[in-house]
Order: sequence, then C-alpha cells, then structure tokens
Amino acid sequence: MPRMAENAAVADVVHLDSDSDSDDGVGGRESASTIADAATVAPTECRSFWKAGENFVIPNVVTPTSPGLLEHARVHPRFLHSNATSHKWAFGAIAELLDNAVDEIQNGATFVKIDKINIVKDNSPALLFQDDGGGMDPTGLRKCMSLGYSSKKSNTTIGQYGNGFKTSTMRLGADAIVFSRSTRGGTSTQSVGLLSYTFLRKTGQDDVIVPMIDFDISKERPQPIIYGSPEDWAANLEILLKWSPFSTEDELLQQQFEDVGTHGTKVIIYNLWLNDEGIYELSFDDDDEDIRLRDESVNDGKRLHHKLLELRSHISYHLRYSLRAYASMLYLKKFKNFKIIIRGIPVEQFNIADEFRFPEIIKYKPHTATMEQASTEIKVGFVKEAPKLAICGFNVYHKNRLIRPFWKVTMGGDSTGNGVVGVLEANFIEPAHDKQDFERSSLFQRLEARLKKIVYSYWYTHCHVFGYHTYQMPADKSKKIAIPDQPPTVNTFNPSPLPSDKISQGGPIIREINLSNATSSRTVAVAAPHMRNSMGLRSNFQPVQLNPQPAAADTGNTLVGKSAGEISEENLQLFMRCEEYIKKENEIEQTVKSLEKELEEVKSKCARLALLVDAKKKEMQQV
Repeated sequence: MPRMAENAAVADVVHLDSDSDSDDGVGGRESASTIADAATVAPTECRSFWKAGENFVIPNVVTPTSPGLLEHARVHPRFLHSNATSHKWAFGAIAELLDNAVDEIQNGATFVKIDKINIVKDNSPALLFQDDGGGMDPTGLRKCMSLGYSSKKSNTTIGQYGNGFKTSTMRLGADAIVFSRSTRGGTSTQSVGLLSYTFLRKTGQDDVIVPMIDFDISKERPQPIIYGSPEDWAANLEILLKWSPFSTEDELLQQQFEDVGTHGTKVIIYNLWLNDEGIYELSFDDDDEDIRLRDESVNDGKRLHHKLLELRSHISYHLRYSLRAYASMLYLKKFKNFKIIIRGIPVEQFNIADEFRFPEIIKYKPHTATMEQASTEIKVGFVKEAPKLAICGFNVYHKNRLIRPFWKVTMGGDSTGNGVVGVLEANFIEPAHDKQDFERSSLFQRLEARLKKIVYSYWYTHCHVFGYHTYQMPADKSKKIAIPDQPPTVNTFNPSPLPSDKISQGGPIIREINLSNATSSRTVAVAAPHMRNSMGLRSNFQPVQLNPQPAAADTGNTLVGKSAGEISEENLQLFMRCEEYIKKENEIEQTVKSLEKELEEVKSKCARLALLVDAKKKEMQQV
C-alpha cells in the first residue's frame, strides 16, 4: 500500500459510537476508507481547553458510508470535547484514570504511577499513567475506546458509566495513546490505540475513529493480528506513527512496552491543554514531587493575613491545587498491597477522621418508600486545629472513592459548626458522571438534612469545650457510639501552664467554671464580646478550664470564696484588656503598612536616582 500523503487510508478503526459486542470480539470496525484532505480543512490551532471546540471545522459534505456497511448514526469528533467538559476540574479527570487502575487491584495490580515525561518530537510535557494490572486484550481495548460500554457493575469497582477514559483523557490533553499487554486464555497480546482530537480535527473527520494495531506475542516473534487486510493493518500503523509522539516502529512497539512487563497498561496524554493565559494548566515546576494546578488566588508576594495563611496550610485547601494532597484522601480505606506513586514518590494515604478530637460514630440507615438501604456509619468530631481554623464539612465517599470533600451542609454567617468535620461512605446514593457530586435524589436530600442536624447536635453538645455558649438543643435520637477522648484540662494548644504574672501579656483567656453546691451543678462558659463574630474565635484564643479543687496551701489564683458575680467581673476586666491589646495590634499593623509603603517609595526614588547617576557618568565619559 502506498505511503499516506494528503489523503490517507484508514482501516480497521473503531468508531466510538459502537458499544456492542461483535462476534469477532473486536467491537465496531470499518474497512479502508479515505480521510478528507487535511490541507483544506485544518483549522487554526487552539490549545485552550475551554475554547478548543470552537475551532473545529465541520465539513459541508458528509463522508459516505463504505460499501457493504449499514448507514449508522455518527459521533462527530467535536463531541469528544463537549463530552470532556463534564470535568470542570482537571484533578477530577485524573481521579477517573486513578479509578481505572484501582479497579485493577482485583487483577493483581500493585501500583499506579503518574509522572511527567517529555515528548522528543516537540520538546513538550506529557502526562504518564501506568499500572501493572491485568491489562487489556484487543477486545478490552476496543471496549475502553467505545462510548458508554462498561462491564464494571460490581460492588467493588468504581467505574460504571463506561465514559471515564474518554472524558478524562480529553479533559487533560488533546491526544492520548494507550499501550496494553495482557494474557487471556493462554494467548498473550499487546495492543496500541490512539484517541487523537488533533488527528480528527486536522484531517476534517465527521466521525470519531480510533486507529489500533494488535500483536500476538505468545510466540518467539510478535505476529500482527490482522482482522481485515494487511494493507488495512499497515494503514493503521502509519497513522499511529504520524500522529503519535513516536516516529519509528521501534519507539512505538518496542521501547514503550519495555517497562510494561508481561501485563499492564500505559497511557500517555500529550498536547496538554493551556489556560487562558497561554501556560500549561498543570504545573510540573512548582514542586518536583507533585503535580499542581495553578492557584489563581495567590497574591503575588503580597502580605496575607495570618488567618488566611493558616487556612491555606490545611489539607481542605491544599487538595484543590495539589494532586498529592488530593490523592492522599481520594480513597477511604487504606490499600494493603497497592501504591499510588506520583513523580516517583508513593502517596501516603490520609483519613482526617484519624485526627478527630472528641469523635463520635452515628448510625444512619437510609430508607425510601419502596426499600430499605444498609446502614452506614458517620464519624464526626472536631478537627485537631479547632477552633483556630474555621474548617467544617463532610468528606462523603462512594464505594471507597471521595466524591465530595468538606461538603458544608450548614448555612454560613456565624460560628456554629466551626471545626466540626465528618466522614462517611454513602453507597446508597449515586454519584454524578464526573464523580465530583451526587445526583439530587430524594435519598440525597434526606442525607443532607440529616447531616445538618448531626452538625448542630454535635456542636451544641461539645462547643463549651472551646468556650462558646451552650444552648439547649433537642436530644439527638441517632444511635451514637462515643469514642473515648479525654477533654483538655488546661490550655489544649499550649501544654505549659500560663503564669499568673503573664496573663496581661497573653491572648484572651476563656475560663470554664463549674459552680456546684449541694443541690445543683451547672457549667458557665462565656466568650468575649469581640469573639462573637462570623469567623468564630480569634486565632490566639487559649481556653482554660478551671475545676474546683480541694483546699490547697497556695494556689496563687484560687476561686475559693468568690461568687459568680465576682468571677464574671474579673472576666469582664480581662476582656477589656484584650480589647485594648487588639486595638494596639491593629494600630501597629497600620503603622507597618504605612512604613512598607514609604519604603517602596524610597526604593523607587533610589532607582530613579541611580538611573540619573548612570546617565551622568556616561555623558562625562563621552566628553
């Protein structure tokens, strides 16, 4: 067959609208057909994902169906892009590919690695995904490349819609090439498939086609598996060499399989998308051990408030921009013999529930009018940073996979619920197609209402630990299992006792005082007025619990003989001192800002003077 020039023959290609099992086990296939002249239809290159669909030229003439084949509904290549827009978040697309590897644990997979590689052809970065699972035979690869086909319907596998590979790869880059080896029924095979938006766009296709080639490697020498004619097989190979990152057969068929072993899959996503500023959406240079999304909210070197800095140091913020942080929380149960490896370093799995303070487990049994669901456990507690950071929400998993991280079910505007975080696995509700949210079913709405009640109930029964007012709340009738946890007795955040002579120098002190007599016992916890705001307690808040003790020789700050009114008066005086120090702190911050502004002006003036001096020196040298 002559070498492809402007008009190239495409044979033995898979149509993405085929999701049926054909008798020959290789999915929908088309015999040799002619590709449109690329020179006449190639549109202007667009590397921004959200604009890539706008530049696809739709031909006026539809390519006729090949002789001997039935006319069929076509999937235009532009659908690949519009389908991928279901992933608003790039890490959501990466998680889909991680799910595929995790599903291979049942086939013996022990790792999945994600890394950046360089494409030699154009010296551009590409994204590599590789696992050592069972791999895909020719039939499996064609099903993977087909829309809507999924054999994952068990309780252990995550994928279910048969759409994840296409949407995720096309969300991350314009092109993806797949290498896979497997052994089925005593026959070992290796297959290569190319899903290329660039190829389809530049050759003006009006149907999604995927060139593939397969080999039988059971014998000493690999033998091509030919379903049509040798010319068709050769045409597919030629397309792969022209549009993939590899220019020679040795690179494509030998080098890329060297590290795959006898079984496994490798996916290379190249022509990665750019953002609106023309730089890569994924950042590989900010951290050699991570893959990051660019944080648009970063203030270029500007001084940030300490509360904002502390909030950004928490994993609830990190997971939005750090793939390593997101992957560490992506799966609820820790793997025993499986590792997620990012840029050569394994990810350490993390469950925030392991760090809860005063944790409780609440049983929840969802039900509908027609059936009852299995009960699930909701673990709830204060994060270890509470009340310093106003972190709250629920990490909701589905079949071990994180769907909604730190889902805030309460209304904002006050401090209620600050620091309360929960973790649960909700297999009774269905995730949305991008697996970043849930379908808005009646079960979901009931769960949301129940979680809201759990937050309020937990808050009002535990907030006194941090010096908030305790209000009366209706008893929560949920089945609770309290996990033993000793509440702090003195200064949870600073184990060393606070000397009495340093009280005036420290931050605000809230005292929890037990007033008891022969007839009653009650707890009084009063927060300072300046602390009762929408952000909760101040960051330098240091709660101190004072319990009545038997008479001692000299306690230095004894409460014996003091009435509740005297104690309240003492607290009020301390709060007034705190207000004074806060005012002074604000004044000092304003002074610092003013001095920084003056310093910048002086630096600018010095720079101008330096330029004038240099200009004078040059004039004197010329004279």
